[in-house]
Amino acid sequence: MNNSFFANKVAVVTGAGGTLCSAVAIALARQGAKVALLGRTMEKLERVAGEIRNAGGRALPLSVDVTDAAAVEAARQRVAEELGPCAILVNGAGGNRNDAVTTTTEFSPSEIAEKVPDGLRGFFQLHPARLLDVITVNTMGTIIPSQVFGRDMARQGRGAIVNFASMNSFRPLTKNLAYSLAKAGVVNLTQWLAVYLAPAGIRVNAVAPGFFANERSRKILMTEDGGLTARGQTVMAHTPMKRFGEPPDLVGAVLWLLNDEQARFVTGITVPVDGGFLASSGV
Repeated sequence: MNNSFFANKVAVVTGAGGTLCSAVAIALARQGAKVALLGRTMEKLERVAGEIRNAGGRALPLSVDVTDAAAVEAARQRVAEELGPCAILVNGAGGNRNDAVTTTTEFSPSEIAEKVPDGLRGFFQLHPARLLDVITVNTMGTIIPSQVFGRDMARQGRGAIVNFASMNSFRPLTKNLAYSLAKAGVVNLTQWLAVYLAPAGIRVNAVAPGFFANERSRKILMTEDGGLTARGQTVMAHTPMKRFGEPPDLVGAVLWLLNDEQARFVTGITVPVDGGFLASSGV
């Protein structure tokens, strides 16, 4: 389907090799947008680009570190030369690290013992460099593309940016210190940019995905035989719709926020797409 609003517009999607952002990129292409796919793993980007091209769309895969301003600027130049100036930006790049989360949900005296048990990683064992890695990729990985591609939008006098927040943005989930901190920052950044860029005609919003079944979350939430881990059971108990999210559940919210015809007076908000997780007290 070709939507008249998205037709021939240039959309840049970061994190485009991932489960959710690849679905967003493919949906934008189906609506007629020319899509630049930014990410770290070229093999994944080529696979998404191939699906878009096979359906008759235009896609430009680019391997880019979104925390490297010079690399993002080089990507912007390629996008401008091959597709045109950016009109739409989806900041989906981000992520967490296994060595930046605690292995426990609360303090244990064992983590301050003279000999810390093998495998225990409490708050006091979290390495500052690993925490900073997570904070950087989620915050600067959103700021830098917004600076670089936002210039193209400002020159055109219009544009739309959608950032990826998280359930951690509203309430820090156990174990996830750096990720929770970073994603809370993304919501704050979204509000700040919405105010700052409004005179340039640029709207800035965010989506906050709940618990979706992707490559990383399956390892945390699901057992090898398809059942639920203890953490998965806790999540499901707090999700009124009693299922994990699927990519199409998120795509509609993103497309709405990007569409100036449908959301032209909407800026500075974060839309939870979570099956009711935030609304549930669990009691």
